[in-house]
Amino acid sequence: MRLRLPAERPTEPPTGYKIAHPVLSQDGTRVGFTGVSLGGALPYGVLDGAACVYGRRHRPPARLCDCGFHCVHERPAAEALLCVAENRAAMLLEVSVLGAYIRFERGFRYARQRVRTATVGPCACGARPVALADAGWGRPGWRALAPACAGCVRARTSVSLAGFARLAGDGLRVSAEGTGAPPGGRAADGRGGPAGARVPEGFGVPELVAEAALLQARLDWFQTQLARLGDRGTEEGAGS
Repeated sequence: MRLRLPAERPTEPPTGYKIAHPVLSQDGTRVGFTGVSLGGALPYGVLDGAACVYGRRHRPPARLCDCGFHCVHERPAAEALLCVAENRAAMLLEVSVLGAYIRFERGFRYARQRVRTATVGPCACGARPVALADAGWGRPGWRALAPACAGCVRARTSVSLAGFARLAGDGLRVSAEGTGAPPGGRAADGRGGPAGARVPEGFGVPELVAEAALLQARLDWFQTQLARLGDRGTEEGAGS
């Protein structure tokens, strides 16, 4: 006879940690996350429920299946996953475990979750990010995003950290690694807007600074391209 552990009835949802890649919808109106392993083909929102990745009709997390959201108990364990080369551009998420769950030694497998915070790592060049830009890959209908600094974002499709929080909704807070806040001094709280958009009412100084940094980066890139075209035209004229 196999003994079962007693059922848990927590007064508050358990907290867990995981990593995921940020994604932007093709039309630029929605954002979400996609996992780094099992279930990575199914982007999910800030508040979402799991589906069986094998197409079975049971409700996750089924005991005889691997379906459901996954997370670990400790933040350092999730941070360690960011050392893997293909995970370097992923976000570190803090989540609330909702609904039915199965507890394991290192984490949970569960039915629903709320992503509370998302921490963005440095740009590929090592600088502090001001935006999440097109990473060059994606899923059908979704572009994967990666951290980008002011010098690297250039003309790529991108969204500021505050803009990502606004599009995500449900109280998501987004911050840059090691700072606890995006450019400007505090975590994005969902009031920001995507780069290049009209600034909505209610923006504070930190959100405006973050948006301005991204817009300035785009302007600098375009000015550089115009200067190169001008130099090329001068050379061609001199040689004619």
